[in-house]
Order: sequence, then structure tokens, then C-alpha cells
Amino acid sequence: MGMNLYEAIFVRKSVHKYIFEPLQESLLNEIRSHYAELPNLLGDFETDILICENIRKSFHIRQLHRVKAPYYMLFYSRDTARCQMNMGYLMEQMNLYLCCKGLGACFVGSTAVPGSLQQKGSMKLIGILAFGKSKESPVRSRGEAKRLPLDELCVFKEVPRSWMKQLLEAARYAPSSMNIQPWRFVVFDDRIHVFTKKHKADNLEKYRWEEVNFGIMFANIMITAEELWLDVDLIRLENITQKSFPNNQYVLSAIMRS
Repeated sequence: MGMNLYEAIFVRKSVHKYIFEPLQESLLNEIRSHYAELPNLLGDFETDILICENIRKSFHIRQLHRVKAPYYMLFYSRDTARCQMNMGYLMEQMNLYLCCKGLGACFVGSTAVPGSLQQKGSMKLIGILAFGKSKESPVRSRGEAKRLPLDELCVFKEVPRSWMKQLLEAARYAPSSMNIQPWRFVVFDDRIHVFTKKHKADNLEKYRWEEVNFGIMFANIMITAEELWLDVDLIRLENITQKSFPNNQYVLSAIMRS
């Protein structure tokens, strides 16, 4: 497709219809090798993937709106704090990588596979990417994605610089479960303070993938920072208040190193 991960952020789309043809084993090995080289978001996590072939459509997946694909990439992690956020971070990078390879992909809920695949050794299943050759283009025109505008997502303490806007645009384009877009940003100087909307008890099911969603969004920020040659640290600060977003909770801060 002739693009890099940063460019893919703005044009990739969720693909639901696939051609059930096998991929070359060399390409599947490239995909596995790429995953093995990815750094974690925070800390030292034990993770792994398993690629399940479904060319004959014999791989049964339980989901309300099932995505039938020739391949499924299952993501596993040891169950520790922030493991779901870390896995979202890895999943989005693989999602964009597949797009750059000209393949279609779509996030799938992790409860959709048989119980025997819910564990891999000491690790549990966190999420799934359906993928393969798409029946239609795996990309769309920039701007077609239905996302909230920056002025609804951000509180700006001052006029942001151009590189800051690029980071925020990439964050804005991040996919999220049911397109809930839970993130809100307070932007000041060289810092982005990230918040999440508080949830009502009767609406928790809608937000069960929230940590994964935030990992996906942070992947977009870090990929953009690398594209712009910016050094960015993701840090949880202790002196953040919710005054700018009184009905939100603080998550992390993205801080540019000088």
C-alpha cells in the first residue's frame, strides 16, 4: 500500500468482509516477527499471539455481529495491572501494520472464541484481530471516520503548537469499542493530560474494553511522536485534579521531553 504506520492511522478502517484465500507463510512469519519486536507500553509484560487459520470457515466464533475472516490473531498477556491497556497498545500497532501490508483487519471481542483458547500457558486472552485479504479496500479517505472534533475532546490552556495538534489528531482518530471515544484531553505547553469519562453502574458493560481502548489511543500518540521525532513519556502524575473535567477521571499524561 506504500504507507507507514503514521499514515495508516488516518485511512485504515474496520474490515468485515474477506476473501477466504490463504496468505503466504512467509507473510505470516513476517507478522509474527513484527509482533515479537514491539515494545510494551508500560513496564515489563509477558505477552504472546496465536494466529488461527479459518480458510475452511471451521473456526467458530461467538459474537452478536460476527466477523468471519480467514485468520484471527489472538493476543495473550499475563493478568497484571494495566495489562489490557498494554495489549490495546500492541493490538493497534499490529492493526496498522496489517493495513500497511494491504490486509484488512477488525477488532473482535475476546469472549468470542472457545474456552480452550481463553488461556495460553499462564497468560489469558485479552483481545482478537480478525484479518486477511479484504473484499474491498482496507482504507478510506482521510476524514471519513466518524470522530468527535478536537474542540469537544480537548481543553486548551493556550494555543497549541502544530506538532501538538498532530499528536491530538492521531489520538482523535483512534478506534474504540462501539466508537465510544472515552478520552478527553487537557493540553498545556508540552503536556497532554488524558482523562476518561466516569460511568454509571448500569452502563459498565459498554465500557468493559476501556483499558484496551486507551491502549489503542496511546499507540496512535506514540507512533505520531516517532514520526515527528519527538521524545514522549507516558507518566501518571500525582498532582492532577479533575477541575477541567469534573465528571472525568485522570488516566495518564503524555509529556514531551526537551
